[in-house]
Amino acid sequence: MKIKLERQNSIIYPNNNRVIARFFFVGEKRAEKLIDKVLDISEIDAQSLFNQILREFSLRHRSISILFQKHYNNVRHIVRRIHPANDISTCRKLLIGSYFTMEYSIESAAIFNPSVVEDPDQNGLDEGEMRLIISLRATGEGHISSLIFRRAILSKENQITLSEPGNLIDEAMMIKDHLYEKDIFINKLKEMKLDPCFCNNIIGELPDKFSYNQIHDAVLAAENCKGPWSLEKEKYLNEIVWLAESYTEIRFSLDTDLSERVIFPLSNFEKNGIEDARFVKFRKDSGETVFYATYTAYDGYNILPKLIETKDFYTFKMFPLHGKFATDKNLALFPRKINGKYAMLSRIDGVNNYLMLSENLYKWDNATLMEEPLYLWELMQIGNGGSPIETEKGWLLITHGVGPVRKYCLGACLLDLNDPSKIIGRLKEPLLLPDENERSGYVPNVVYTCGAIVHNHELIIPYAMSDYASGFAKVNLDHLLNLLLQN
Repeated sequence: MKIKLERQNSIIYPNNNRVIARFFFVGEKRAEKLIDKVLDISEIDAQSLFNQILREFSLRHRSISILFQKHYNNVRHIVRRIHPANDISTCRKLLIGSYFTMEYSIESAAIFNPSVVEDPDQNGLDEGEMRLIISLRATGEGHISSLIFRRAILSKENQITLSEPGNLIDEAMMIKDHLYEKDIFINKLKEMKLDPCFCNNIIGELPDKFSYNQIHDAVLAAENCKGPWSLEKEKYLNEIVWLAESYTEIRFSLDTDLSERVIFPLSNFEKNGIEDARFVKFRKDSGETVFYATYTAYDGYNILPKLIETKDFYTFKMFPLHGKFATDKNLALFPRKINGKYAMLSRIDGVNNYLMLSENLYKWDNATLMEEPLYLWELMQIGNGGSPIETEKGWLLITHGVGPVRKYCLGACLLDLNDPSKIIGRLKEPLLLPDENERSGYVPNVVYTCGAIVHNHELIIPYAMSDYASGFAKVNLDHLLNLLLQN
């Protein structure tokens, strides 16, 4: 039986007008010369130039002067070295901060790999409608990826209407009040294959629970100690700081729209980006719900799988995942525990789908092979397309498969509700494959999703088109389940 899938007309395209103002630094020596020149101009010229900057940029950013002050604070130690007297005007400080500011177009290259969850706010809707939160991977200059959001409304007939995004894009405020457990921290460094003796020399004197400032001071002391220096030592110290900064809590201002919040790489140690968040609405044993998302952080040396937690999409907590099989990409959490354990899908060998079970949400030490490539359109590799969806007939899992000429297609399988390592149905043909309008893009011949949702008896699939833009498709749920159970 042919799959009756319907594409929708709503498409999310990258918009190069959506920019954030980031700290711009080109080294101490150049910064020192620049600051010296700015300090040398007259107060009248400084005021005139700053007024021009405000006219040009104040409509493009919320509270641009606060950002200039923040970036001035980042170079204040250089200013004080050049000019010890504390008599610099506020205008000149903000002008200096503007020189250390750059605009970054977060989605100028692509906006892709979407996932979708039900918005916790369902007020003000007509009967049969649902408000959605769509998360997307945005990519700009240098292929740096960040996490952004959109809102949309599904009608009773499952037609999707996208809300207009705002243009005053904000990064979050970082809260560094996390306490680290030494044993867990050291074990993660071992999993990252760092020299245990070296790490123990840095961390060994710290208490059993330590703060960010304590680990930061320990790394700083190691940097300043006398002795031979090497690129390997520098790499190890960077990795320790990177891991410390991976335990993060961030908070957005309450006056931001969801579409104006961007989770950009939070430090230089995530400089290669935040990739492919798979959001899921998770129901705890108590009945309380929380939103989790697995995602990948990359710094040029290591891939670090991480977990985001949020209840309101204003405050987000990020944690690295631990354990023997907390590796690589393509992790997707089930929306509830199964037989008392957390369940996660993974692709630990880069080819096959695995099921992982754990009593600890943050530690994953076992994996069972669940699904291997079987059909011609997926022989290269398979993976998940987001968290499984619970139905009366089983866990519905959207998959992706890679075939000839690295063509990505979406498939589906059905897992047993009580033992999801058992596949009780699997599509022989792709559920969705790139058509002629979707084949061209940053990565040609690819359709990909990080999560779908069921509404009014239909499966709604947001999907990326060749790693450039994102569209939507829907299929009748009963029709799909019947097809799966026939195979």
